[in-house]
Formats: sequence, structure tokens, C-alpha cells
Amino acid sequence: MAIDLSVTVNGMRFDNPFVLGSGPPGTNGKVIARSYDLGWGGMVCKTMSLDASKVVNTAPRYAKLRARTSEEVIGFENIELISDRPFEHWIDDLKQLKKNYPHKILIASIMEECRKEAWQEITRAVQATGVDGFELNLSCPHGMPERKMGMAVGENPDLIEEVLGWVKEVSTIPVWAKMTPNVGNPVVPAGAALKGGADGIAMINTILSVIGIDMKTLRPMPTVEGYSVPGGYSGQAVRPIALRQVMEVARHFPGTEISGIGGIETGLDAAQFMLLGASTVQVCTGAMLRGYEIITELKAELEKFMVDHKFANLREFIGKSLPYFTTHHDLGDRQKDAREAKEQARAKGARAMDAETWKGEIAVETSALVTN
Repeated sequence: MAIDLSVTVNGMRFDNPFVLGSGPPGTNGKVIARSYDLGWGGMVCKTMSLDASKVVNTAPRYAKLRARTSEEVIGFENIELISDRPFEHWIDDLKQLKKNYPHKILIASIMEECRKEAWQEITRAVQATGVDGFELNLSCPHGMPERKMGMAVGENPDLIEEVLGWVKEVSTIPVWAKMTPNVGNPVVPAGAALKGGADGIAMINTILSVIGIDMKTLRPMPTVEGYSVPGGYSGQAVRPIALRQVMEVARHFPGTEISGIGGIETGLDAAQFMLLGASTVQVCTGAMLRGYEIITELKAELEKFMVDHKFANLREFIGKSLPYFTTHHDLGDRQKDAREAKEQARAKGARAMDAETWKGEIAVETSALVTN
């Protein structure tokens, strides 16, 4: 059976649905080129802004949550900001990448302060490099909200719609809105993005968190000169939350292209996001922990899943599990109906058994009379 892992989303053809997500894995042109050579289907570069001098990262900026009985990393927190590389260096990298890899999908993650002129300036400049699409970072949970960027926009539906409108006025390529999970109802901000003109939704960004306290120093982690701030939580522990949010948006806005993000480390993880409506998936923490070479394993596992279920291409199963979500009231009714049907079947079976027993007894009595 021939398996086709390619997928076309908003006019962009991905060789496979596995995209390296915005973050350390896409910090410059050199590492992005390496990801293409290894076989990743696409790349979202690390978020850039016009003035990198305002971006001041700290060290350390990562902390890990390990399983209680092993050293396995199940959760990961970062307080890393967007790229601190000069904007002009990014422009050069993007141009060179599209020259060397014209058929590979390159999506530029951009973020700006909440001013129309800034968003439109960065959109025009980056678009001129030949990138295939944009991902608007409306969801960074730390650092940037202090400048009315990132999550400060993503938790405000009015601002989301306004920013999307500014970008769509000048963009001639697809625009994805990357959403924050730090809201009560993910449908509301996603709806605002779509209303503003977003071509697709990327979700979820990291979850605002405090990963823990160092029990020797009694200081929060990651500790910078004795202090810390809440950061973004990622890794396999966030996957159930990400799956739920993707499901909600996919059900509410049928046909919307969604790039699923959150704790994807295996091909089966990816398949779950697709079954709930995602057409591509992004991997960031998994690649940081296990290396870019994980792509070979991801593709093989997804192919095996498709062979096992006799799916020839991705579109055959994207969203296939969505119809099986319902209301709690409906679950109760379904369970009640199933129990009643089972009781009826049991009663019918008992009556049939009684009838067969009665027929058997009559046959025995009849045989005895004939013999006598």
C-alpha cells in the first residue's frame, strides 16, 4: 500500500506534516538548513522582531520536570524570549534559505508591539525574502506581555482581530495565528483571529507555569541571581491540554487549517492531533530533548499507523475522531440506552431459551408416549 505523507495547507505543500516549531530549533539559518536536510516537512523560525536590542535573555532559562521514579523529562519550562539576533541578520538568512531550499516550506514567526506601522513594516520586510507563510506570535507567555506583545495580545480578542487585520492588509502569503492556551475558552481568541483574516491557527503555545522550587535554596526555578518569573511549560505533560484545545477549535470552525502543537514526541502523538483536526504538527521541545534526528522515527511511526488503519493519505483521517465528542448529558442518555438494549437482549435471550427448553420437554414427553 502506497503511503503519502505530503499535505497541502493554505496552498503550501509540505513533504510531510512534521514541522519544527518556533524556538531554539530554528534559531538561525544554519540549523534550519540542517533540519531540511534531515527530512523535516517544514520549519517555523524563531520569532523575530524589528528591534532585537530590546530582547535580553537570561541564563539559566530552562528547567526540567522529571518523572518521580526515573530521570525521564516529562515537562519543560522556559523563560526564553524571542530571537535576540539583529533583524537584518534574519532577513539575510531567510533569503539564503529560500534560495538554497526553494521547495521547502519556511514560515516566519513574527511579533511586534501593538502598533499598526510596526506590524506592517515587519510583514513587508520579511515577505520580501520569499518565505512561504507567516506565523504571528500572539501568545508568548513571558517577557513580551510586559511590552504589550505576545500573550497580552492573544488573550484579548479585540486586539487579535485588529492585529490580524493590519497584517492581512499587506500580506500576500498565508498567515497563521499562534494562540495562547492561557485562556478559559480557546474558541474565542481563535474566532477573533479568523474574523481578522487568519488563514490558519497554530496551537498551543506554552502554558504559563512555575515548574517548581529548589528545595535546597528555596528559590523558584529556573533561578537567575536568586530570582525567577513564571515561564512557558511544554513537553509531553501538556499534550492532553493541547489535544483538548485543538479539538474545541476544530469542532467549532470546521474546515479551518490547524497546526497542532504540544508535547508531540512520537508519530502516534502526531496522529492523535490529526484525528482531532490538525493538518500539520509542530515539534519543538521533543526535538530539543531528543535531537533533530527524531524526524526519521516520527515519519516511520506515522506511516505504520496509516498502514495499520489502511489510510493512504493524511486527509483520509484528519478530523476523523471529532464526531465522537458530545455532551455529558448525551453520554448519560447513550449509556442508559445501551443498558436498556442489553437488558432487552438478555430478556429476549432468556425467553428464547425457555421456549427451547419447553420444546425439548414436549419432545421428550411425546417420544415417551409413542414408545409406550
